[in-house]
Amino acid sequence: MYRIATTLGYLACLAMTATPAAAQLLWPGTAEVAQANAPRRAQPIPNKPVNEEEAAKAARINNWTIGVAGGLLEGTFVRYAADLGKALDDGDNMRVLPIVSYGAVGNVSDLIYLKGIDIAITYSDVLDHFKNVERIPGIERRVNYIIPMFQGEVHVYVREEIKSFQDLVGKKVNFNTVGSAANYTGGIVFDRLGIKVERLFQNNSVALEQMRKGEIAGIVHVVGKPNDLFSKFKPEPGFHFLPVEFGAKFEDYYVPAELTAADYPNLIAQGETVQTISVPALLAVYNWNKDTDRYRRCVRFVEYLFDRFDKLRDKPYQPGWKDMNLAGTIPGWTRFPPAQALVAKAAAQASAEANLTRAQGQRAVVDNKVEQERLFKQFLDWSKQQKKQ
Repeated sequence: MYRIATTLGYLACLAMTATPAAAQLLWPGTAEVAQANAPRRAQPIPNKPVNEEEAAKAARINNWTIGVAGGLLEGTFVRYAADLGKALDDGDNMRVLPIVSYGAVGNVSDLIYLKGIDIAITYSDVLDHFKNVERIPGIERRVNYIIPMFQGEVHVYVREEIKSFQDLVGKKVNFNTVGSAANYTGGIVFDRLGIKVERLFQNNSVALEQMRKGEIAGIVHVVGKPNDLFSKFKPEPGFHFLPVEFGAKFEDYYVPAELTAADYPNLIAQGETVQTISVPALLAVYNWNKDTDRYRRCVRFVEYLFDRFDKLRDKPYQPGWKDMNLAGTIPGWTRFPPAQALVAKAAAQASAEANLTRAQGQRAVVDNKVEQERLFKQFLDWSKQQKKQ
């Protein structure tokens, strides 16, 4: 009797967890019980407009919206992406969505593969990764740049006992999260210097706490200076930035740079500098086919950027915008054709204005006898000085 009861109970349990059809086979009449006791699944909310009015609203909102991969929260990229979101916002005519992402390498990967990403901020050296490591076909044609941006300095922050790169050999060093500039550019620096360490890949704000505990020797961070990770960091006795000397090993993508007390007054003494290298950041875009909706959005983004660039050079935007040159170039990269067209147009206009100014100046001299006399006297004085020599 016990075995029969146990068997019946087991079959009942099977019936409860089985599909209705399977439950009916196990025990006639148990399908209804199984259905009644089965967990209720949440029904998805319809993701499409339910009427024409909503459809029109959805189309209006999405029509000129574009996503920008901006990097990690503690990085520099995301601040510039946020600036673009504010400065270029024009309601239904242009909306820019800054997106928190993995960083320099991850941003280009998102640009290629992630839905909704058409613009990204990255560093110039990451193109080699997609050429030679991931070997993405036609990467130079598929991913272009719009404008060069700021310089991202290499920060190598270490404990007191670390006096040189050689002291790091065999020790634990954190290179931020996978996909970040610290992960990629930092790795290049250590490889080219021949420094073999135990590489860790976690958020650098977490790694700083591990440095305090003596669990790791240092961290690598590649960002535009000054960066909040260090600006707001409570200094520990002896913790310091390690110099990175510029040389032939870094001449391809990098330039000399320095960290000063003005950048990090809490970490560098007044009057002292730390030599390092930096890598140019750039605004990248996916080069969609011209007959696509995504291409149309990217073109409008570029037009808004060039039209409102002076706005970005003023407060409250990042001070680095003031040093950017719209016409600047990035070696090894191809500029997005619509951006190149605007640069060429601006250059032609500037040349025409310069010629007009010179022509107006010449006419002013011809019509102005006082100015003619002044220039003639200036010539005579100069001629006398030449004869004395």
